[in-house]
Amino acid sequence: MKSLINFAHRGASAYCPENTIAAFKKALELGATGIETDVQLTKDGRVVVIHDESLARTAGLNRLVKDTGYDELQTLDAGGWFAPEFRGERIPSLEQLLLLVSDTGTIVNIELKNGYVQYPGLEQKVIDLVREHQMTERVVISSFNHYSLALCKQLAPEIRTGILYMEGLYRPWDYAMSLHADALHAFKPAVTAEWVAEAAAHGIDYHPFTVNDREEMERLIDCGVAGIITDYPDRLAEALTGRGAGSA
Repeated sequence: MKSLINFAHRGASAYCPENTIAAFKKALELGATGIETDVQLTKDGRVVVIHDESLARTAGLNRLVKDTGYDELQTLDAGGWFAPEFRGERIPSLEQLLLLVSDTGTIVNIELKNGYVQYPGLEQKVIDLVREHQMTERVVISSFNHYSLALCKQLAPEIRTGILYMEGLYRPWDYAMSLHADALHAFKPAVTAEWVAEAAAHGIDYHPFTVNDREEMERLIDCGVAGIITDYPDRLAEALTGRGAGSA
């Protein structure tokens, strides 16, 4: 039986500014065995790690990522909004994250943020970086844009994909199979033990998000999910250790 993957949501985002190198390092210190992150493209086509389409909330510039060049992006403070001690943290490139975890065995869940803003070529750029860093067996590409996931499977059948969705998807394992997807990244209420078992029977894993409550973690572990996405990887690590369960 595979060990449950402890995915740190945007890194250890409860303790550090989200999607920064500080958050990713802290996640590994706290027992994360997976990193969940978000990617977008700069004006000059670099793949960078950031959740919002706008730079306003986390980097203090009222402009979209797609309208900002990489060099200018690197001058922005992506940590001071969270706490003074993180002032000067930068928005990382995807390459920086892959280099950070390349020797750790960490699984990386890369969410393509291409819903509100369309990024032509994002799928191929991400795949190229994953292949370049020899991470194809340790990456899951996820998105709410399921056309994008279908394209990823066409371009790179060897890289796992995960379907992000909210509640109400009927027989989601059948839908996943229609996209040749490998996992269901479901909003946490949309997960039951029966559905997890049915999906597993079809070779589909569940990786629910974003699970921060200890009781909810315990419930989902009991359901048999393959991974959990959380802002608190330390809480999940403690829950798994308390059961004598390992992590991937």
